Amino acid sequence: MTVLLIAGSPSTPSRSTALLESVGERLARRHGPALRIDRLVIRDLPAQALLQAEWSHPAIERAIARVAEARVVVVATPVYKAAYSGVLKVFLDLLGQNALKGKTVLPLATGGSPHHMLALDYALRPVLQSLSARHILPGVYATDAQITLTPEGAYQVHADLGERLNEAVDVLATEGLKLPATTGFEPVHFSRVRCSV
Repeated sequence: MTVLLIAGSPSTPSRSTALLESVGERLARRHGPALRIDRLVIRDLPAQALLQAEWSHPAIERAIARVAEARVVVVATPVYKAAYSGVLKVFLDLLGQNALKGKTVLPLATGGSPHHMLALDYALRPVLQSLSARHILPGVYATDAQITLTPEGAYQVHADLGERLNEAVDVLATEGLKLPATTGFEPVHFSRVRCSV
């Protein structure tokens, strides 16, 4: 099974990419080698091919094919002026109308303040729906204060946000990947049940 992490930030490093990587790490820890996690960084695609919608460009063809191969797509974007990033918009415009058909999508976003939280539902979700996403999970929005830069130059996800990401990954695994839930007791096979009377 493949999960595709799509980084929609025009800059590097970025908080939205750190949020995306945090989801990827949580999925990898939870499911290990049974799960293939692929990454697509839109800013690394050829700018001219993106802007001129050159579907036949080899890098664009490969990127579109990676979306087609994935069972689950996680999309992360910074929010600028109450909308998702322009580079993400340009890439999503290249995808066919049914590009997300049959897929589960988890949207992630970061912004300077909580005021832009609704951009996930009112800006990004309609575009994902227009691409025929089967199931769009509740998104995770994080403010800049929840993803801080360490002295070493790496981004750190704060504990309260980490808990929300854990919940999102649990839902993604059970609803999108159809993997058993890990919360509560571990399932016990009937042959291991012992009863005394």
